[in-house]
Amino acid sequence: MSIKTALDNIFLRPSSRWGHTEYSLDYHTDYLARSVGLPADSPNLHVAAFDRFCFDMLWSTNDGLVNWAEAGRVTDMGHASYAADGSDQRQAKPSPFTSEAQVWDFNAVEEYGLPDFDEQVAAYEKIVVDSRAARPNTLLTGGCYTSLVSGAISSFGWDMLLLAASEPARLEPVLDSFFRRTMFFMKAWAKTSVEVVIQHDDFVWTSGAFMSPDVYRKIIIPRYAELWKPIHEAGKKVLFCSDGNFMEFAVDVAEAGADGFIFEPCNDFGFMADNFGRTKCLVGSFVDCRDITLGRRDQVLADIDRTFERLSDCKGAILAVGNHLPPNISGDMLDLYFEHLLPRLER
Repeated sequence: MSIKTALDNIFLRPSSRWGHTEYSLDYHTDYLARSVGLPADSPNLHVAAFDRFCFDMLWSTNDGLVNWAEAGRVTDMGHASYAADGSDQRQAKPSPFTSEAQVWDFNAVEEYGLPDFDEQVAAYEKIVVDSRAARPNTLLTGGCYTSLVSGAISSFGWDMLLLAASEPARLEPVLDSFFRRTMFFMKAWAKTSVEVVIQHDDFVWTSGAFMSPDVYRKIIIPRYAELWKPIHEAGKKVLFCSDGNFMEFAVDVAEAGADGFIFEPCNDFGFMADNFGRTKCLVGSFVDCRDITLGRRDQVLADIDRTFERLSDCKGAILAVGNHLPPNISGDMLDLYFEHLLPRLER
């Protein structure tokens, strides 16, 4: 595992090995402890596990020094139980937004404010430097999580966002305010030494678009292109990440300047390889977390094999299960997955 392997795959440079990462493996504390021979409470557990399982990249974003929930209005939609002990379960609370008109009058920059730019750059740079010292073999990305659509979801919740989206012309200035706020942080990341930036935006559902295609192509994606200009001008790469099925818009996002895609299995890996394997870094695979969780051994093995077959036409890839490794996956299934995957990473 190495930062170089991750960067070579993202920059589409020749590499002797495909990259590798996973999401939420750190929830499997007992499994990691057994795998690396350290106590579960060891401060070195995760770093040792990242090396043991050949993590070349860690998915990471940071929305900056201002806490939205403390600075202004947000909608707490609650959280389902994900952790094994259910400690992350949270009930939804009433939204502070009760009408479309309140959404249309909203300005994210005015609502939440912005930190001092130089202080934000310094804070981001410290994250990068500290990670390199703590995890010298693993690339930590920069990036923003609550950008345009994800920002609107966080502020308004789904109900009010969907109602407000019924009039795209009135929603556009609102999304533009999230764009302008995100641009501040993209420019801050551009001033750091980070090599790769993730722009996360959950702009679709598993079933695909939930707004008119014109909203995506005329309002949202052109603003992505603007967000990525300072990143590219600084010589860095942008990985676009969204939950859900965005195959309908993948070409548009690619043309806007994304250097790679981080995607779930509802986006067919074969489709992504066919359309972008020679020009973009693909972060994902055919492997679906539901199959690992439900113990479908033959399906998991077959999907690993299918992934490597399609990689023969790709220049850069970082393999991962989509979209997470839930805490209730058995140790036997994790062993099966890693034992079949890791030896095949060599090209």
